[in-house]
Amino acid sequence: MTHRPTLDLLAELQGAMMGNTLVKCALTDLGVQWAGWALASALRTEKFYDLAGSGTFILLAHLSRYWGGASGVRQRVQTGLVTAWGLRLGTFLFMRILKDGHDRRFNHVRDSPGTFFVYWNVQALWVFLTLLPTLMLNSEKRDVALGPRDYAGWALWGLGFATEAIADQQKWLFKGDPENAGKFIRSGLWAVSRHPNYLGEILQWSGLWLSASSVFSGWQHLSVVSPLFVWFLLRYVSGIPILEKQAMRRWGSDPEFQEYIRNTPLLWPRPWF
Repeated sequence: MTHRPTLDLLAELQGAMMGNTLVKCALTDLGVQWAGWALASALRTEKFYDLAGSGTFILLAHLSRYWGGASGVRQRVQTGLVTAWGLRLGTFLFMRILKDGHDRRFNHVRDSPGTFFVYWNVQALWVFLTLLPTLMLNSEKRDVALGPRDYAGWALWGLGFATEAIADQQKWLFKGDPENAGKFIRSGLWAVSRHPNYLGEILQWSGLWLSASSVFSGWQHLSVVSPLFVWFLLRYVSGIPILEKQAMRRWGSDPEFQEYIRNTPLLWPRPWF
């Protein structure tokens, strides 16, 4: 029979290992972003900002699994899904900025190293908080059989991945057509949501939290901050507010755009019934 003190010691060791992995991941995250800032400031470019962000997600997902000694199916699937997300989104954003030549978010930032540094630190925070459920999961030695919560989480991630990828591709093709110059997209997924790509992003991280939470207990459930943070950031800070303001400046007086605003939900599609 296992004595209670032994179980308590094992729990303490597990907590210490998880804390150690989280600290190492946080320091690595900061190190990557600070190195990226130094190079970007020297070159006065933002072209690899998003690529560095998505690359850090992939790096930390794999490092956390290595440092945490995780070898279960749940951890391997979780790490694989983060990798798939990072590769697709990072490649898409890098190709887009190469095509456009610049990112309007940095018009008054790239020539100010101090302000630019803030942006890179915000990215470090975004990476760590968003990835927190995966980092915790990959530090968790306790193995639990796969169950409905895992499959539901992975299905939600798949829905979000498809939504974001399709929406991005639809807008890419729309903007690439010379006949659409000066127009706004309102076809495909953009007919049911004004920001379907952000909807997909929120669904993906919600799904990854849901599947990871199947082995969490106690304070680990605080990792729900991940999908909540992604939703808040996109809905109220760096995503939707900026794009909505730009759209209103450009098409606000257009009757067709006004109709689009009235009839199309901002983020969440309306029920079909």
